[in-house]
Amino acid sequence: MKILIIGSGGREHALAWKIAQSPLVARVYGAPGNPGIASLDKGACVSLAVDDFAGIKAFVEEKDIDLTVVGPEDPLTKGLVDYLEEGGDRAFGPSAGAAQLEASKAFAKAFMERHHIPTAAWAEFNDPSEAAAYVREKGAPIVIKADGLAAGKGVTVAMDVETALRAIDEAMVQQAFGSAGSRVVVEEFMAGEEASILAFCDGKTVVPMASSQDHKAAFDGDKGPNTGGMGAYSPAPVVTAEMERRILEEVLQPVVRGMAEEGNPYKGILYAGLMITEEGPRVVEFNVRFGDPETQVVLPRMKTDLVPVLLACCEGRLDGERIEYHDTPCVTVVMASGGYPGSYAKGKAISGIAAAEEETGVSVFQAGTRAEGGALLTNGGRVLNVTATGDALPETIAKAYRAVGKISFDGAHYRTDIGGKALRRIGL
Repeated sequence: MKILIIGSGGREHALAWKIAQSPLVARVYGAPGNPGIASLDKGACVSLAVDDFAGIKAFVEEKDIDLTVVGPEDPLTKGLVDYLEEGGDRAFGPSAGAAQLEASKAFAKAFMERHHIPTAAWAEFNDPSEAAAYVREKGAPIVIKADGLAAGKGVTVAMDVETALRAIDEAMVQQAFGSAGSRVVVEEFMAGEEASILAFCDGKTVVPMASSQDHKAAFDGDKGPNTGGMGAYSPAPVVTAEMERRILEEVLQPVVRGMAEEGNPYKGILYAGLMITEEGPRVVEFNVRFGDPETQVVLPRMKTDLVPVLLACCEGRLDGERIEYHDTPCVTVVMASGGYPGSYAKGKAISGIAAAEEETGVSVFQAGTRAEGGALLTNGGRVLNVTATGDALPETIAKAYRAVGKISFDGAHYRTDIGGKALRRIGL
């Protein structure tokens, strides 16, 4: 088989890495991909933008691609899967109709309300003065979310009213997130511990993947602005077997059932960002694709060949698949450019990846890199996902940070506490 992966980040490198392990696969292409994908034995990259639908379709037909896996949310919400399937090509991911769950937070909240899926109380606003008045009435803590796609940066958890009002002004008046912030959702603050559950879906069946926990804040101790994710670990101890059952029955199954009832059967990956509260799981957000960096810690734990599972999702026969995971934990630490998630420089030389990967169980997934003149350079905010698997969580965390210590580029910064919540929860 020949498989095309749409996207250029760490998630896509991890997908290509896992897919290339399948004996069913002869070639894995990245569009546009990154140097990490190109370095795989079965890997290659093609210079195609993720929104070049016509170019992607032409490449699929020219190379006789068997399956296209769409990584980022933007081409999904714009209908790339629909476009390819209408032409008779097989693609993994939700339709544009189903992808509204991520494209609009207001759509997702209303959907959850209709289908009795637990989430925070909320209100939506198109007028900044009305949003501000609502915040003053409700008080803090409170959460402000840009309605549209903002690359994980459009959410502010405000612990005081002044911070909430600044977030409304930033999104709606200053338009820091472009049109994504023209409408905002204001939510009740939920106390608890966050967790992520990614699930395979085929339109009627839903199969959860191993649990994980992302770290959105830029700095240690969950301080600083939200990012696309500064690290993750799997499994998440806060998701017990009983909690996993409740998430399946109270969140995931109602989503798939509800989307089918409303005429948008959900196929692909459903990502539930959850707050585990004293009352049980409550939805923080839905994403409509593999999480980033959750994918980088879940796929290394997956024993099962990923490719047959992807095909089963596309073909509506997921109920026949058995998916298994290693018991061992996995941790990834994001090495980011100086200044991220604000402005940052590109083109800094990266060294030490080969040395880091010499240790058994370490993989470095490239997220924001480019190759130039034989050198590997930074080319994004989140540059590398330094990932480790091990027999126990403490040693796995230590292994990941040993690997980080072998890699360098000018201005690199990273959190030093990835996995700390899990250690505390298991009493270490």
